[in-house]
Amino acid sequence: MNPITFSLFAVLPLFFQATPPKPAPDTYTLGPGDQIVIRVPEIEEIDNKTVPIDLKGNINLPSVGRIQASGLNTEQLEAAIADRLKKYLVKPDVSVYLTEMRSQPVSVLGQVQTPGVHQLQGQKNLFEVLSLAGGLRPEAGNVIEITRRLEWGPIPLPNAANDSTGQFSVGSVEVRSVMNASNPAENILIKPNDVISVPKADTIYVLGAVKKPGAYVLGEHRTLATLEILALAEGTEKTAAPQKARIMRVIPGSNDRAEIPVNLSTILSGKIPDVPLTADDILFVPVSRVKVAGYRTLEALAEAGTTAIYRIP
Repeated sequence: MNPITFSLFAVLPLFFQATPPKPAPDTYTLGPGDQIVIRVPEIEEIDNKTVPIDLKGNINLPSVGRIQASGLNTEQLEAAIADRLKKYLVKPDVSVYLTEMRSQPVSVLGQVQTPGVHQLQGQKNLFEVLSLAGGLRPEAGNVIEITRRLEWGPIPLPNAANDSTGQFSVGSVEVRSVMNASNPAENILIKPNDVISVPKADTIYVLGAVKKPGAYVLGEHRTLATLEILALAEGTEKTAAPQKARIMRVIPGSNDRAEIPVNLSTILSGKIPDVPLTADDILFVPVSRVKVAGYRTLEALAEAGTTAIYRIP
């Protein structure tokens, strides 16, 4: 008995058949875990069946046997199946559609909008994968780190190096060069199982009698001058004592901070050089008790409706 049963539906017009899934991009390489639909209208046992690609990268089809699918795109797999079917059919009509992609995960971690595991779905560069993750968050640092299994070869970046285990290649790129396209060579193609990490940016903190206290991201800068960070904080309050400001800086190898006096008034007047602030520094601007007392007196007088009037002789 012929092992193949011919379907009567093969002679029906195409518009009676269900609309097939959307074809996968030609650039997508099939792999273990992917699911495909194979259409061979002349063979009922195969036509329109969902077939998983096993962990070894193979599919198993009735009357055709085991075929290596991993490493092929859908067109190449169509050709491989058609070649096997030529002993049964003069001109096999084979179509392969990808219905579920599970074989090309890439992990995007850190300061992106939607961190997690994303599927490459074909060839994608670093910028495109970051877009899949929703883009960078405002807190993102200036460096993007990429880790790749060496089975895919070393990362094509000048600073790439193998890790201590000899199993991974590790490299990094500047955020600015990727986002501004200033160095297109750094917008590398991402491979399956790559790990892209976007660390949190270094920050400087401004506290006390300033108009906009808070944390400020260094971004591409390694340091900021006190006047620059003061401008970002929109200046000091009217009750501030800028001459008594101080920088609190972490002592290396310790959780303690050293206090560095800084006279902002003298710096503003240009009498002494500005002081650079580095990552994790805290610029603290205290309140002047004298100014507070003076303003409270004026407020009290205004509320009481008493204002001293002086006649000019």
